[in-house]
Amino acid sequence: MNILIIGSGGREHALAFAIRKSDLCDELYIAPGNGGTASIAENVMLAISNHDEVIKFCRNKEIGLVLVGPEAPLVDGIADSLNSAGIPVFGPGKVGAQLEGSKAFTKHICDKYNIPTSAYREFTDKQVTDARKYIATLPTPIVVKADGLAAGKGVIIAQTRNEALQAIEDILVTKEFGSAGNKVVIEEFLEGEEISVFAISDGKNAVYFGSAQDHKKVGDGDTGLNTGGMGAYAPAPIMTTALEKQIMKEMIEPTVKAMNDLCAPYRGVFFAGIMVTKQGPKLIEFNSRFGDPETQVLMARLKSDLVPILLACANGDISKVSVEMRDNAALCVVMAAKGYPGDYQKGTRIEGIEKAEEIPFANVFHAGTRIDSHEHFIANGGRVLGVTAIGKTVLEAQTNAYKAVDRIKWPEGFCRRDIGWRAVGKKTED
Repeated sequence: MNILIIGSGGREHALAFAIRKSDLCDELYIAPGNGGTASIAENVMLAISNHDEVIKFCRNKEIGLVLVGPEAPLVDGIADSLNSAGIPVFGPGKVGAQLEGSKAFTKHICDKYNIPTSAYREFTDKQVTDARKYIATLPTPIVVKADGLAAGKGVIIAQTRNEALQAIEDILVTKEFGSAGNKVVIEEFLEGEEISVFAISDGKNAVYFGSAQDHKKVGDGDTGLNTGGMGAYAPAPIMTTALEKQIMKEMIEPTVKAMNDLCAPYRGVFFAGIMVTKQGPKLIEFNSRFGDPETQVLMARLKSDLVPILLACANGDISKVSVEMRDNAALCVVMAAKGYPGDYQKGTRIEGIEKAEEIPFANVFHAGTRIDSHEHFIANGGRVLGVTAIGKTVLEAQTNAYKAVDRIKWPEGFCRRDIGWRAVGKKTED
């Protein structure tokens, strides 16, 4: 069948990498794709916000499955439009995407379906004074979140009340995150170890799809500003069979029921941020799509054919689907443009990617690149490459990944040198 992937980042390159392996995939298109995806698929320019244009393309190219990568098109309802046109799509409809599109929506679901999460209150931009008063009653640290989509940067962990008050000012008053900040959710700070957990759903049932751990801070030692993710590894060492079952029973399955109760069956992936506390796992947030850079390590470990899994979800029946991962570990190091997540330069040349992929078990997934007229790779974003490798252990995967990183010549780029430190540190202590 012919398949269309919507998106342009490292997540989409990794998904294309897995899909291209399938015997079921004939033609593969990516809209718009990037410099790396051009070698394994056809990059196409589509106005994704114009649903009629996307539907027309799908009909012209006889697309049998659409995979929506980023969250914004899902929140915009692209899956609903495609489903109405009879085109199978992996990704939830507009209501389901509100699990990511609105922090308050998710909290309401947690309240109604007894999903363990942090204590919270929400305030609109008409309730700034009330939000300030509430902050005065809370112990620190305090978590302040813009309610809507903020490109992964709308969460502030305030170490002091003054920082929390400044976050309220930035979000509700000066609108640093635009309309995403029309409302804030102020949460209790959870202590523990954070993991990313993935499950796929056909709208009635859910199947576990693996775990990973991300590195949000820009600097070594988890220092500096929050980013979209500077690296990841899988599986999460803290994940056990018992914990997996508990998360599925207490968080994923109730959410599947919640979406059905809203007459909005969820067909896609649940990406749950979980804090494993002394009291047990608690939900930090839901995302309605695969993570980035977590997808890179998930796809590196995936043994099953991805296409039948996606298609079964899209068609509403995963009863015959099994997800099998390889026994090895995978690790991804993100290479970003200097200055990220602040101001950074585009248009710089990157060399050595081919040499990096000569390292055994290494792949370079492109996130923000383009190809110039001389067939050179050019940096075209903040997070630019996801250098990914596998190994028998996280330590071996880490070693392989950094060997590949060191073959890439890009003076204008940088990366963290400690991706996987938590898992490697635990291994050393054992």
